[in-house]
Amino acid sequence: MGHNKQGRTVPMTSVGSGTIQLVAHQVHCYTNQIVNVSFVGDRSKWVLVDAGMPHSGSKIMEAAEELFGEGAKPKAIVLTHGHFDHVGSLIELLDEWDVPVYAHPLEAPYLTGETSYNEPDPSVSGGMVAKLSAFFPNKPVDISEHLHNLPHDGTIPFMPGWQWIHTPGHTQGHISIYRASDKTLIAGDAFTTVRQEDMLEVVKQDMEINGPPRYFTPDWEAAELSVKKLAALMPHYVVTGHGVPAFGEELVEGLTNLAGNFQKIAVPEHGKYVDRDK
Repeated sequence: MGHNKQGRTVPMTSVGSGTIQLVAHQVHCYTNQIVNVSFVGDRSKWVLVDAGMPHSGSKIMEAAEELFGEGAKPKAIVLTHGHFDHVGSLIELLDEWDVPVYAHPLEAPYLTGETSYNEPDPSVSGGMVAKLSAFFPNKPVDISEHLHNLPHDGTIPFMPGWQWIHTPGHTQGHISIYRASDKTLIAGDAFTTVRQEDMLEVVKQDMEINGPPRYFTPDWEAAELSVKKLAALMPHYVVTGHGVPAFGEELVEGLTNLAGNFQKIAVPEHGKYVDRDK
């Protein structure tokens, strides 16, 4: 199998790294350095959502065994998108598990080795993480042998009761995952619950509803529409790609505020993807 192992180590972490948290019924959030992956289901059938940072495969597998028992293996892996911090350990995990991977068809070029993402933009207004983003990998992985398109009808294989929602902006094929029965949302990087550009905020992980990571978001118009789409759902529980899980009124109020004031809260004052649009 030809692939890029996203081999560059990114030496960043947060106070929550290594923790597993039950967020909603059969939804656990595992924090892997500065990014979250989700385990959805129970011992008899579960799915991994996103694949974390590079060189974290063993840690993700250990978390799975802690939740579901020795030798735990998912039915599938679902990707919100293909950025390095969401597919960092995908090759490692597939080498061990050999399961199907589902993603939006617009993400396929970045998951079959064809196309690199836009370069990160360290010039966006923000803190040290934004500046360090110049060193973040943007090369594609190649998981052609395992990759499947998500069904057109919005369903997700092995995840009954869930639907995927196209939420572009951060990437073209970015999706969020929603369970209407209890209003649980796995948002990926459509929005965050931490100021992801600021190193101190990333380390501390204080809850604050924010837009997608500025340094890796090329389409702010689409990103705003996606946030408004998710805010309209008024979710009760959320796991975001970055930050801490959020709940209840604090979540609804924060997301409503972000949707209503997106240009002020989320969009950087300058940056190559902002200036180009102007």
